[in-house]
Amino acid sequence: MDASAVFQSDGPLAREISGFSPRDVQIRMANAVADAFEAESVLVVEAGTGTGKTFAYLVPALQSGQRVIVSTGTRHLQDQLFHRDLPLVRRALDVPVDIALLKGRANYLCLHRLAISAEDGRFRSRQDLADLETIRRWSQATEYGDIAELATVPEESMIWPLVTSTTDNCLGTDCDYIQCCHVVKARRRAQEAEVLVINHHLLFADMALKEEGFGELLPGADAFVIDEAHQLPDVASRFFGINLTSRQLLGVARDAALEHLREAGDMAELPKAANALEKAVSDLRLSFGRESRRTHWQQVARNSAVNDALENTEKGLEELTEWLKHAASRGRGLDNCWQRAQELQRIFTLVCDPPEDYIHWLETTRRGFGIHFTPFEVASQIRGSMNMLGNTWIFTSATLAVGEGFEHFVHRVGLEDPDTLRVDSPFDYENNALLYLPDPLPDPGSPEHTQAVVETARAVLEHSKGRAFLLFTSHRALQAAAKMLDDELPFPLLVQGSAPRSELLERFRRAGNAVLLGTGSFWEGVDVRGDALSCVIIDKLPFASPGDPVLNARIDSLRKHGGNPFMEYQVPQAVIALKQGVGRLIRDVSDRGVLVLCDPRLRTKSYGKIFLNSLPAMPRTSNLEDVKQFFEAEHSLIEPGLAAEANVPELEYK
Repeated sequence: MDASAVFQSDGPLAREISGFSPRDVQIRMANAVADAFEAESVLVVEAGTGTGKTFAYLVPALQSGQRVIVSTGTRHLQDQLFHRDLPLVRRALDVPVDIALLKGRANYLCLHRLAISAEDGRFRSRQDLADLETIRRWSQATEYGDIAELATVPEESMIWPLVTSTTDNCLGTDCDYIQCCHVVKARRRAQEAEVLVINHHLLFADMALKEEGFGELLPGADAFVIDEAHQLPDVASRFFGINLTSRQLLGVARDAALEHLREAGDMAELPKAANALEKAVSDLRLSFGRESRRTHWQQVARNSAVNDALENTEKGLEELTEWLKHAASRGRGLDNCWQRAQELQRIFTLVCDPPEDYIHWLETTRRGFGIHFTPFEVASQIRGSMNMLGNTWIFTSATLAVGEGFEHFVHRVGLEDPDTLRVDSPFDYENNALLYLPDPLPDPGSPEHTQAVVETARAVLEHSKGRAFLLFTSHRALQAAAKMLDDELPFPLLVQGSAPRSELLERFRRAGNAVLLGTGSFWEGVDVRGDALSCVIIDKLPFASPGDPVLNARIDSLRKHGGNPFMEYQVPQAVIALKQGVGRLIRDVSDRGVLVLCDPRLRTKSYGKIFLNSLPAMPRTSNLEDVKQFFEAEHSLIEPGLAAEANVPELEYK
């Protein structure tokens, strides 16, 4: 059966899924993917919200008879693919395909680290102790050790890093628990699978192993499907970068002290050295200032307090490493700590002598810091690894194109003349959505802008009866808006940071009339269907922060090579980010809603058309009365000429 036949009203998917109906855009994508599998080619597909892109690539993947690796950007999509979508398609097609799920090792319980954490007995709070006991009981029943199984311990729990492993602290074949290791068993299942679901970080880890001649993490595959492909360049930049973090330094100090208790116990100077390193790392964090920030390393390198703290930290690491050298023969855990400490010493030398072609920058959070070395570009590394791994590659996302073109994405991942396809959302934006561009607000850089956004939001929320996301491009603007709206709205107000994201979303859905203020993680990967979310208000075009050190370095590099960094890099990146935020509004065929964009540059700057023409085609207005009528109508009352009457140029419907 060819791919398109599977999606017909009398096809196997319709028999398996209640209410299934054919979608032309889904069939177009499925046929293009099937052709790519057949031709062993590279295909880039932007599939608008509601296309059903997951089935559009899974059906030809399972029909191909090839070994396929599907890589995603988020754990949520990994779980959805493995636990829901793949089994459903497999049943519908009646094909006996072995499937497996493989996540990064930090997603699996480490029995060794659970044991040493339980023996340690030092916890910051009673909640941490309760979480550990819950995990201990679960460890005796779980088959796979996937921490996503244990919903009663939140992702944010401080215990999870203590009972999961990293590449650094894993003991490998020397571990006493190797025979029942959840990571080892997951990798064994992965090697046997015909369709394997992974994430982008694992994909790059496998690329790096093959490139360095150390074998492979993943099984050999005939074809690769990269979903959420818009995240790929940034994941690659993080993976191929070099990092020295407070978590790494504190982790080796803590583990050295714990392993000393387990394997030595008579070397009193070792835990003293570990404590000294912890104190030095804490002092180093304080030397960077109290605020959270991202900045060029050169901005802090001339600070004498920073240099003194760096020197003390390096000295503390050196002393701990020396004690671990003497203790390493006492046990496998201590030997592992010694190896980790030596690697951290090596990275420490780069702080004063950074490698070429890397961006050297600092990031501080409330409790920690990271000194990073990020490559200027990763296209050549991705391209080289692709050539080594296989010929068939499918890259797909709801947000890859800028306007009609894919040049920005293709350039960033190093593709050479791929086939491309752009399919619009099948949702009826023309009748079910309205784009409201308020009369020009203050310039986004002015102090009055956030106040004006809040005033605009109040007027819109009065008509929407809450049921809205307010998405901000910065935490500062979000917090300012939260203060302005606190105790003033007749609707539940939910603010990012006040609770875990999953809890906020659940409260938002339950309330039915809530207003949620978010930034960052709420711009993508959030799915709220139905009337609970009927309005998305965005404060500014999501240009990356002008003070971001990685952005600045890439801008300088593009400028030196004669490019136009604003139009070639900054605008395309912001377009893709905006499309992600806009995508929160209409999530189902029956959804209706108003999109409010509060950035006057959409109409005052020439590049504003690039943003507008990259969005789904929908009527536009600058008249609040039209917003009121939209929400009052039981069915869409928006006439085709509405946008023209509002003196806002109509979109060209495509």
